[in-house]
Amino acid sequence: MTQTTPPGRPGIVDAHHHLWVRARHPQPWIDPDTMAAIDNDFTPADLAPAARAAGVTETVVVQSIASVAETEHLLGIAADDPLISGVVGWVNLTADDIDERLDRLRAARGGERLVSIRHLVQSEPDPAYLDRRDVRRGIAAVGAAGLAYDLLVRDHQLPAATRLVRDLPEVSFVLDHLGKPALGTGGLGEWPARLRSLAAEPNVTAKLSGLVTEVDGSSWTADDLRPAVDHALDAFGPDRLMFGSDWPVCLLASSYTRWVAVLADLLEPLGDQEQAAIWRDTAHRAYRLEAS
Repeated sequence: MTQTTPPGRPGIVDAHHHLWVRARHPQPWIDPDTMAAIDNDFTPADLAPAARAAGVTETVVVQSIASVAETEHLLGIAADDPLISGVVGWVNLTADDIDERLDRLRAARGGERLVSIRHLVQSEPDPAYLDRRDVRRGIAAVGAAGLAYDLLVRDHQLPAATRLVRDLPEVSFVLDHLGKPALGTGGLGEWPARLRSLAAEPNVTAKLSGLVTEVDGSSWTADDLRPAVDHALDAFGPDRLMFGSDWPVCLLASSYTRWVAVLADLLEPLGDQEQAAIWRDTAHRAYRLEAS
C-alpha cells in the first residue's frame, strides 16, 4: 500500500469521526443486530491508537444525535484532547433564538473548537426540508456566526442542497460522505450529475468519507469505490475535497487503517500538492482549524 502520510506534510487531518458513550448519550440509530460492530462505546482512548496507526495527527469530531448536550460534551472532550482540533455540533436550526444558542455553545468550555453545525437531514421525512424558510434562516445564522454548515444528505436530496447552497452564497458548506452515492446497487444513477451541480457552487467543499458503508458487505475493493472518488475529483477538484474516516461507523465495513490505505492508493496519481489538499489543507481552510 502507498504511504498514507502526504509527502512533506506533518500528518493527516481526519475531518469526520464520531465519539459516544451510550449511557450518557444514547444512539438509537444503532441496530444491535445489523450494527453489532459499533454497538459499543467509543472514546478518545479508543480513537487515539487507531488514528496514530493511520498517520492521523489532527481530527474533527462530528455530532451523531440531535442533542445540544452531546455537542457540549464533545466540546469539553476537544478542550482536553490535543488530537481534536474541531467539533461539528448540533443546534435547533428553527429556534427563534438561534443566535443566542450559538453564542452559548461558543461560550461553553471548549467552545472555541466549534467549527460547524450539522442536522441529520438524511433522516428528515420532509423532502422540502432544506427549502423551508425557518431552516434557511437558521443556516444563515450559522454562517453569520462564522461557522460552516455540514450537509448530511442522501443522493435524492442533493438538488435541494444545491438550491440551498446557491441561495446562501455567504455560508460555507461542507458535504458529508459525498451525498451517499449508491455504490452497492451496480449503478450511480443521477448522483454524478447531481454532485456536479452542487460542486458548481464555489461555497461548498466535500468529504471523501462514509463510502465504505455504501458498498455491500465487507468484501469490497478499491475498484468499488473508485467511481465515486473519480467523480468527486472531477467535480470538486482536490482543493475542495478533504479526507474523513467516519470512524467508528466505518468499522461496519472496514478498519480505520484499511480505509486510509485504500484512499491513498486511489489518490496516488495526484501530485504532492493535490494530495496535501485532500489529506490536510482543505480541512484546515473549510473549518478554519488553525484559527480555532
